[in-house]
Amino acid sequence: MPFRRRKAPTFREKLHRAIFPPKGFRRVLGYYRLKILRIGGSPHAVAAGLAIGMVSAWTPFLGFHILFAIPFAWVLGGSMVAAALGTAFANPVTCPIIWPLTWEIGQFILGRAGGGEARPVDLAALFSQLKLSELWDPILEPMLIGSLPPGLFCGLLVYVATYFGIRSFRNSQTERRLARRSEYQQAYEREYQPGNLTAQPADRKSVDA
Repeated sequence: MPFRRRKAPTFREKLHRAIFPPKGFRRVLGYYRLKILRIGGSPHAVAAGLAIGMVSAWTPFLGFHILFAIPFAWVLGGSMVAAALGTAFANPVTCPIIWPLTWEIGQFILGRAGGGEARPVDLAALFSQLKLSELWDPILEPMLIGSLPPGLFCGLLVYVATYFGIRSFRNSQTERRLARRSEYQQAYEREYQPGNLTAQPADRKSVDA
């Protein structure tokens, strides 16, 4: 490729770009906003799909969010494209906030917060020895349960904001199209009004003479 970089970016550079976009967060958010507004489907379908993706992003199953979001969106009549886009909420910036928050909420719901049931967990040993079955009770269970309250709350906010935002955007587009059509119609009527049409034969006759 003519514009390809000579040196491929390292993993560290890719991670830095993901956390700190070169063009700024405002540009990235504006890009996602336009992408959401242009998704096909009814406002309900797009809003429901985006909300389902948001709820899925709060769960601790990183890498499987899309696999959870798309089937739920299909069952509930939401947009699968919007659901996949909603899972982008789980990213290198938000995950360090989501994971400890959901774990603390889950510990509180399960009655383990500040109690004697909580025990120290050596995460490095569990992952290095691939004892994934032992991750459920101390890590995954509280994170999964703790993800439901903030996930459902954020999903509801996303649904309401997306539904009314898309409806307002499409209504404004329709009004602009109608206004443009009305301007064209008025210009056509001014140019081809009856007085001009009756004057054309006389002008043509004078030219022939």
